[in-house]
Amino acid sequence: MKHASLTQSSIAIVIAALGVTLCTVPPASAHHSFAMYEPTKTLTFKGTVKNFQWTNPHVVLSILVQPDDGSAAQDWALETTSPGVLTRAGWTRQSIKPGDKVSVTLSPLRDGSHGGSLNSVTLLATGQTLIPKFGEEKPGLK
Repeated sequence: MKHASLTQSSIAIVIAALGVTLCTVPPASAHHSFAMYEPTKTLTFKGTVKNFQWTNPHVVLSILVQPDDGSAAQDWALETTSPGVLTRAGWTRQSIKPGDKVSVTLSPLRDGSHGGSLNSVTLLATGQTLIPKFGEEKPGLK
């Protein structure tokens, strides 16, 4: 009987250790890399903001771009860092609004589809340029 008790205790310890391990290891899906973007290429173009999604884990700016050939407007999705990082860099959820005319600089998707990693956005009405400053804090926002 004592042997069975030790076995049950051993199983309980293993289960508890496994539970602690699973709770402390971040899930692999919690963050993805920016490997899908081509960091050696930069595109710059003007467009109209369709949507500005201020959500975790990454803020997404959707803009409509009118091609030079006059064909139908293209919808581009530009991803950047988290709202927390952007807030520390001086951005707010009201920094960019639907209908704003903007100029954007981005690293495009490697597969050529309409998207990329946002490098900067300039509001054409005011000339204000917003840059996602990864890891940098704007003075006064500490």
